[in-house]
Formats: sequence, structure tokens, C-alpha cells
Amino acid sequence: MSTERYEAVDYHTGGEPFRIVTTLPVTVEGADVASKRMFAIGSPEIQRIRRILCHEPRGHADMYGGFVVEPDDEGAHLGVLFWHKDGFSTACGHGTIALGAWAVETGLVQPDPSGTTDVVVDVPSGRVTARVHTDGDGTVTAVDFVNVPGYVVALDVPVATSRGDVTVDVSFGGAIYAQLDARDVGLTVTPEHTDEIIAIGREIKRALDDSAHAVHPTDERLSGIYGTIVFEDLDGDDGSGPRQRNATIFADGELDRSPCGSGTCARLATLTVRGALPEGAVLRHESIVGSRFTGTVLDRVDVAGRAAVVPQVTGTAYRTAEHVFVVDPRDDLVPGFVLR
Repeated sequence: MSTERYEAVDYHTGGEPFRIVTTLPVTVEGADVASKRMFAIGSPEIQRIRRILCHEPRGHADMYGGFVVEPDDEGAHLGVLFWHKDGFSTACGHGTIALGAWAVETGLVQPDPSGTTDVVVDVPSGRVTARVHTDGDGTVTAVDFVNVPGYVVALDVPVATSRGDVTVDVSFGGAIYAQLDARDVGLTVTPEHTDEIIAIGREIKRALDDSAHAVHPTDERLSGIYGTIVFEDLDGDDGSGPRQRNATIFADGELDRSPCGSGTCARLATLTVRGALPEGAVLRHESIVGSRFTGTVLDRVDVAGRAAVVPQVTGTAYRTAEHVFVVDPRDDLVPGFVLR
């Protein structure tokens, strides 16, 4: 009896899972990682493996992970296809932070004696860097996620919802996010409002997903509203920059347990345009479970005629498990299921 086996290493970044899979029994075709993502989307075999590793009983509706693939060229250490319960995403900051920690901790990338090691990763939205910080013993202490440039797509976009008419900002941070102030719908970003936050996040994503605001200006493969960031301002601005809490609802109703890496990049772009993030200021970004990222703008650039920022998000990631998943050929629940 032949049994399928898949090896994986799990990390969490700010509470959000990231399952790293380095070996697949099928070739992922494509000249670059963006093309490999499109191949994976159209491949029944790769989609089946994603479901096996993401859906129950081996995963759950809020599981997240990535397939490590060849990078675009020798300028990067690795490539990755990010996945969730509904498919393959264009960007993932918390996953990039986890990959940086994993690459250094496993020796895939040798740590620099200076204590700062750049792990260069090709993702569907471009080339990003996980800047891994280690102490004198080589222990990873933090990871900076340096993303592709982020920019505002539109401000004050009206959306009719079941909780009334609202306005949202739309920005790109490797993926396109709508952003809603929780106060506008009578909510706070706290666990007791989880169901309501998921519901309004799904509403806004669906309302805007086919709109002009969801169109990427240069690469159609990056189009679509990936998620809705429901945020609130918090007390404690000590003069160094704003402090906010957010819950990012992505895919179809997944709630990011971390402050969301690419979502934080989108917020940095928005806050910069709004004048709420002065040059050199730091965004202290918290999640619904209390984990924290910090975000800063490293540079300002132009992207297709848009004023953009080069964002950096800093967090930590920890290994939680090592797996050998097996698939019994008699199992009639393969590739799995989700309950949401």
C-alpha cells in the first residue's frame, strides 16, 4: 500500500501560523515565482497538496503556509508560493519573517558575524528581504521584513455595508488591502468582536473586489482586494509615532492572528499619505491577540507614477513543530475539508 508523505516545519509569527514545505512530488513550472504561482493555481495536483496540508484534519480554516521553490535567479536565496485555505496569495509578511528565521536557524543561509543577515526571497509580488538579527550565540532575536514598495490606490472609497455606509482607504503592500476604522462600524479590535470583524471584512472585500480600486497598475496577476484591515487607534503615542491595533481579514474570512506583515506595509503607505506618519516615525502595530510589529518607512520612491514608500516591518518568529504528514490511500476525506 503506497502512502503519500509530506514533510513540513511550522513556525508562528505573532501568533499566525506558517507551515514551510520544501519538497513537492511535482515540478512547479514557470520562469519566475509570479509565473509559478499562476501554474500552481491552475494545477489540480498542486492544489490538492495545498488542501491536504492546509485543510482539516491536518490543518484548519485559518492555516497558512508556503511551498519553497526556486528563486527567479541567483540574486535570491529562495522563492516561495504562499498559500491559505482558498488558494495562493501574492505576498505574506509574517511568512517572510518566518522564512528568514528558518533559513538562518537551519543553516540554509549562514549567519553573518555582524549579527545581521539578509535572506533574499522571491515572492509573487517581487523580491523582498528578511533581515535576520542574531545575538552572540547565533540565536535569532528579530527579523525585519523589507517589502516591495507600497502605495495608496484610493482614499475615502464609499462602501455600502450591512452596518451602514462607510468609507475605506485602499493601498498596496504586496497585496491590495481595504482599510476600515473600527469606530465607523461601532467595533473595537478585541476578541469578543471577532465574528463581527470577520463579517464586515468579508463584506468590504466582496464589495470592492471587482472594482477599479482592485486593479494593479502594472501586473494583472496582483489585482484583487486581498483583504480588509479593520483598525483602531490606541492611546500611547509617545511622540515616536502612532500606535494602532488591527485585525486583517483575508482570503474568504481568515483572520490574521499577527498584525499582518503586508497589511502593515499597506498601513504605512496610507498613514504616510494621510500625514499621520512623519518622516522617521515608527508605527507600533498590534494584533487582536496582543502580538506586535513595528513598521517604518526606509525610502520614498515612484511606482508607475504613484508616490510610494519602501516599508520595513519588524517582528519575531518561533518554530512550533516538525511534521511528517501521511495520506492513507483508503482515506475518503482526502484532500480534506474546512468548516467556515
